[in-house]
Amino acid sequence: MSISDIGPRPQAFNIETETVKNQNYRTVAWSGKYLQVTLMSIPPGGDIGLEKHPDTDQFIRLDGGRGRAQMGPSKDKLTFDQKVASGWCVLVPAGTWHNITNIGDEPMQVYTVYAPQHHKPGKVQKTKAIADKDKDDKPADWSVQSKSAADQHA
Repeated sequence: MSISDIGPRPQAFNIETETVKNQNYRTVAWSGKYLQVTLMSIPPGGDIGLEKHPDTDQFIRLDGGRGRAQMGPSKDKLTFDQKVASGWCVLVPAGTWHNITNIGDEPMQVYTVYAPQHHKPGKVQKTKAIADKDKDDKPADWSVQSKSAADQHA
C-alpha cells in the first residue's frame, strides 16, 4: 500500500488503484475532522456486515468484483435488493440498515466514505473476524462526532 492515513491534512492519491490493491478487510486511508475514507476487500461469500449508522449517510463504491446490496428500515425488513458490480456505487441514507455481500468468485474491492469518522485513523484490519473483535477502533478525539445514538450491528 502506498498511502497512509496522515490525519486531517491535505492528501491526494489514486483511490481506484489503492482500492484494487488493498488486500485487507478494512484499511483506513484518510481521516478528517468530519469525514473518513476506508478501503475494503471482501472475500467471495463474505460481506461488509449488516449495520445501521443513525446519523451517517454513506457512499460505497465497487472498484472490483460483484455484490448484492441490501438495505431497509429494519434488519428484518431489507426492502432494497440490488446486484452491483465494479463501477457501481451504493448510497446509504442515515438510519438505514445495510449490507453488501460478495456474490462473485473474486474479492470485492470497495471504498467507502463516512461523515463523521467511524474508525481509528490509520487502522488496518486484515479480516472481518479481526475487525469484529477489535476493541481499539474508535474515532479520533479530535474528530467531530454525532451526539445521538451509536451505530448498530446485527
